[in-house]
Amino acid sequence: MDTSVAPHDLFSLRGQTAFITGGSGVLGSAMAHGLSRAGARVAIAGRRVAASEQVAAAIRANGGEALGVACDVLEPASLDAARRTTEAAFGPVEILVNAAGGNAPGATTTAEQPFFALERASVSAVLGSNFEGTFLSCQVFGRAMAERGQGCIVNIASMSALRPLTRIAAYSAAKAAVVNFTQWLAVHLAQEYSPRLRVNALAPGFFLTEQNRYLLTEPQSGEWTARGRAILAHTPMGRLGEPDELIGTLVWLVSPAATFVTGAVIPVDGGFAAYSGV
Repeated sequence: MDTSVAPHDLFSLRGQTAFITGGSGVLGSAMAHGLSRAGARVAIAGRRVAASEQVAAAIRANGGEALGVACDVLEPASLDAARRTTEAAFGPVEILVNAAGGNAPGATTTAEQPFFALERASVSAVLGSNFEGTFLSCQVFGRAMAERGQGCIVNIASMSALRPLTRIAAYSAAKAAVVNFTQWLAVHLAQEYSPRLRVNALAPGFFLTEQNRYLLTEPQSGEWTARGRAILAHTPMGRLGEPDELIGTLVWLVSPAATFVTGAVIPVDGGFAAYSGV
């Protein structure tokens, strides 16, 4: 590392192109804005291109460079088309953030829906969007990075990957697979292609999103559910995270400041993973 580089330049993404799946969601859009503010040109990908373009328009309104891209992370041809669209607009993708995913009510146990009655289609959808989509995105964009000999991938894991949570078996299993795959791919790319290819993961703690709102808050009153209260009780900082609180760690992971960091899984969780409950 060049020790003459100023600290603020270590975290600059100026001139780089980032592609983020799931970039129109609550957490994904915050991360897209953060990458733009750090200087990156950002492609926001999702199945609903109107939602992706809305995020891109907001970034452009703030002076950034962004575009919304139609993309189904479970279809390699769709991923490759999105990659080519991004490259035509902004040049090669140096940063891939895999934020697509989420849980589903049909894959969540309840008093009325025990584990043995979970819907196969919902379980497959959760495993697909969280793990398979990440795997395929890494194949499509990782191939181009490997050909150039450099690039950075950040996968979005979860607290449930590190400490399986009750009720969400499929989601926990999918995110645990993301963590394992992140570590495997970091080693594979560095050893087989180039040490300038890095793969890491963020493991967010608890943030209120459209996917988990039904588990954490009461629909009528907006008060915390018993699950929501339990999460707060086991988070030493005593609150949920704000989406913007993911940006600093994400920018660090994809910036020149983290050139010797690969295969890492970084919790951003208010201390949840560190707390035993006693």
